[in-house]
Amino acid sequence: MTYSRFACWLSALLALTVSALAQTPPGAAELQAYRGLHAAAAKGDVAEIETLVKSGSAVDARDGRARTPLHVAAFMRKPEAARTLMRLGADANALEAQKYDIVTIAAVADDVPMLKVALEGGCKAGNITSPYYGTALIAAAHLGHDEVVRTLIAAKAPLDHVNNLGWTAVIESIVLGDGGKRHVATLKALVDAGANVNLADRSGETPLTLAKRRGFNEMVAILEKAGGR
Repeated sequence: MTYSRFACWLSALLALTVSALAQTPPGAAELQAYRGLHAAAAKGDVAEIETLVKSGSAVDARDGRARTPLHVAAFMRKPEAARTLMRLGADANALEAQKYDIVTIAAVADDVPMLKVALEGGCKAGNITSPYYGTALIAAAHLGHDEVVRTLIAAKAPLDHVNNLGWTAVIESIVLGDGGKRHVATLKALVDAGANVNLADRSGETPLTLAKRRGFNEMVAILEKAGGR
C-alpha cells in the first residue's frame, strides 16, 4: 500500500470512528414513549410546554440517555419549543449522555435557525462537548457546514481549540473534509477570522502539508496566502 493510499484509508477509518460516536437523536420508540415535557418538546407544542412548566414539571428532566426536553427540541428541530424552554428556565448549557449541548446538536444538523436560538438563549459557543472534547466549531468544520461555522465565529467560538484527536477546526476541515465547495468555504471562514494555520497535528503535520497530500488545491492556496508552512 502506497503512503497516499494509506493516508486515504486512515482518513476513512477515522471518519467511520467519528460516525460511530456521533450524536444519538431520539428514536421512534423513544418518541412514542415520551410523556410530559419530553413529548411536548418533540412535537414543538409551545402551549403545552408553558402549561406543564407552570404546573410544576421539571424543566430539565432527563430521559434514558440524559436528554433534557431542550435537547429533544434541538434534535427535533423545534426552535420555538427550545426558545420557550430556555425562557422558562431550562439549562441552555446542559450536556446529554454523549456530552453534547444544543449548540453542537444544531451545528452537526446544519440547523442555523436552531443554532441562533440556542446562542440567543445562552448556550455558549465555546463549550467543550462530545466524546472528543471538541467544540461545535470543530464539529461543523468537519462536516463543512460553512454557514454554521460563520455563525459560531461571530459568536466568539474558540478558533484554535485542539480536541483529543489532536485536531483543530482548521485541520478537521481538511482531514475529514472532501475538498469541495463547502469545506473550502469553511476553511476560508476560519482563516479569515484569524485561526492559526500552522498548528500541527500530533504527527507534526501542518494544515498546508495535509491539504497538499490530499490534493486539495483550493485549500492549499488559502493556507499559503495566510502564511501556512
